[in-house]
Amino acid sequence: MHKDLLALMRAERSVRRHLSVTMAAAILAGLLVLLQAELLAGVLSGRFTAAALAVLAAVVGVRALLAWAQGVFAGRTATGVKSALRRRLLERLRDLGPARLTAHRSGELLTLAGRGLDGLDAYLTGYLPSIAVAAVVPVAVLVRLFAADLGSAVIVLVTLPLIPVFGALVGMTTKAVTERQFLALSRLGGHFLDVVRGLPTLRAFGRARYQATVIRQVADAHRGATMRTLRVAFLSSLVLELCASLSLALVAVPIGLRLLGGSLDLTTALLVLLLAPEAYLPLRAMGTRFHASMEGVAAADAAFAVLDRSSDPAVGEGRQALAGSGALEIRLENVTVRYPGRDSAALSDVSLTIGPRERVALVGESGGGKSTLLHLILGFVQPDSGRVLIDGVDLRDLSPAGWRARLAFVAQRPHLFATSVADNIRLGTPSASLDDVRRAASAAHADFVAALPDGFDTVVGERGANLSAGQRQRIALARAFCRPGASVLLLDEPTARLDGRSEAAVVSGTSSLARDRTAVIVAHRPAMIDLADRVIRVHEGRVVSDTIHHPAGEGAPDGAPDDPPLGDGQVAVGRHEGSTGGE
Repeated sequence: MHKDLLALMRAERSVRRHLSVTMAAAILAGLLVLLQAELLAGVLSGRFTAAALAVLAAVVGVRALLAWAQGVFAGRTATGVKSALRRRLLERLRDLGPARLTAHRSGELLTLAGRGLDGLDAYLTGYLPSIAVAAVVPVAVLVRLFAADLGSAVIVLVTLPLIPVFGALVGMTTKAVTERQFLALSRLGGHFLDVVRGLPTLRAFGRARYQATVIRQVADAHRGATMRTLRVAFLSSLVLELCASLSLALVAVPIGLRLLGGSLDLTTALLVLLLAPEAYLPLRAMGTRFHASMEGVAAADAAFAVLDRSSDPAVGEGRQALAGSGALEIRLENVTVRYPGRDSAALSDVSLTIGPRERVALVGESGGGKSTLLHLILGFVQPDSGRVLIDGVDLRDLSPAGWRARLAFVAQRPHLFATSVADNIRLGTPSASLDDVRRAASAAHADFVAALPDGFDTVVGERGANLSAGQRQRIALARAFCRPGASVLLLDEPTARLDGRSEAAVVSGTSSLARDRTAVIVAHRPAMIDLADRVIRVHEGRVVSDTIHHPAGEGAPDGAPDDPPLGDGQVAVGRHEGSTGGE
């Protein structure tokens, strides 16, 4: 049995109750076979009168009722386990953050949480109850056979272990081929989703036909893996059925000969012939359902691998809370970050301090480490060496939820959900009133909302499909305005891909949003850089320039020249505390 799934079921009270009823119904239905065989053998041999048929019908009816109850509660068990596992999986993926999720293709995760975990139905509704029945019913049948006929009982006792032995031998092969099949399914789902998302780009560059060929190849690999799994499953069923049939023949032939010779009475012979198959049936059923449940088990293994916290340092268990509600100081001390599977460090020995209410712009080429630095502050990434201090407290010692409550984050590509504009704005503050939402939208210059068909009640498409890039960005800004308690503002290239009018609105909103807050802005456009007090250039994971900057409309202090524009490779000594050499 899958120990992680069993631990999950023990932790969920309703699931534990449903599973107990399922097991009890399965075992009682199996044990009633003994009474049913006794009654049927007695009626057929003339030992019981025809009145016993009513009792036999009642036993059959009770078994049918128990089978119905087993099916109902097994279905509830499966639903509860899948819901709990999906909830934990989504919570884990939320805690991992986008930086760690780059190691997992989103399509593969969707396949795992959807089609993959649905495969647990066969395990929870079939295999688990069959284990309980196989552990109890064959033993009870053997005890009754020993009381009825010693010779037949010995034959059953000797041949019975052959079924689990052959089942285990075949099962090892089944598990391996099923894992390969699930891996092929995950690759197919992941690649297909990636292609659908990038279809406009593929069409623009004439690569759509090539990707159709790739999908066909991946689908063929999945089809081949599925057929290999089915072949093994059918062969295993053949082995188990053949083993059980031969074992029953070893019981039935001596019974027939002894009955003809007069050394065995008819009632006992009928009882043995009726009970012997019931000793093998639970083990055969368990073997068959084991093969059917292997896809779900492979998905569960993949899900618990994602849930395993011990192998991933990205999720901290800090318990400290920050004192006060004012602007905060952020300090990086000799921070190095490496991503799995990459040779070079995303950040290398970076040290810098961002003072309270200071506005810092991060500039540099794509892939230089700017977004990694933001993810460090968000807590999505933990440094391989060094530390991140928030007002002197190590970020790893802080409560993740408490720290993120102090943050307002605007991504380069904000995600809008298929719900109303108001609900999208109040995403980070569910308790915000409609007046709060309106004020936040006004501060973010999201005046276009009034022109929508239902105003703030207008339902937008997934990812804001019916809005322009500038409109999506202003709704993301409104989300940040809707978090008045946030003291740290993080923006990741919020004006990328915007036209001049939308950029001006976003820049104006950002200027208001950053007031009296500690702000870190990843920027390429001059308009966003002009909002900053300091400009830090990041190149190949190192801070190569840290320059005081005077926001637009503000001159240099008396007697101090304005800072020159930043050039590639320029190094200026500011509040940067790390390496002093450029690259």
